[in-house]
Amino acid sequence: MYVRALPTTDVNRNTEWFTYPGVWTTYIIIIFFSWLLVLSVFHCSWHGLDHRPPRPFHRTLLFIQYRDLSPPSLVTYHSFHWKKGTPFGDDQGIYNRLTWWEQIDNGKQLTRNRKFLTVVPIVLYLIASHTTDYQHPMLFLNTLAVFVMVVAKFPHMHKVRIFGINGDQ
Repeated sequence: MYVRALPTTDVNRNTEWFTYPGVWTTYIIIIFFSWLLVLSVFHCSWHGLDHRPPRPFHRTLLFIQYRDLSPPSLVTYHSFHWKKGTPFGDDQGIYNRLTWWEQIDNGKQLTRNRKFLTVVPIVLYLIASHTTDYQHPMLFLNTLAVFVMVVAKFPHMHKVRIFGINGDQ
């Protein structure tokens, strides 16, 4: 009757929270409520639900907002993909040169968590492209955003600093 959760093997307190049950669901719920917020703030309809013409720009805005261009997402980008190390001092500096993405699952590639965090942008890309009717400027922005996000998550890009950006001094 109860789900048995396996104990985490991740000893890094900075990333172990992502192994807890319900984190994926919470992540999807946050994205959904962000979508509702964008729709309500910009008075956008979802393909004629309220007899207003659809505004494809706002669906692309949500997709790009998820891509770390809005203020809340900038905080996430800074915390997960830019800032190195951990906020805890008991790790003795072993994670000082790694971002959160590089620390997750102890650096092991192609884990369930990494696959999930890679599939979410792809699904959002497909939704955004379909709902914008594949219009040229929006399709280009969506494709560019998903390309940058997904390529950065490939296993061969682990610990790679393109042009030395965010590299160690």
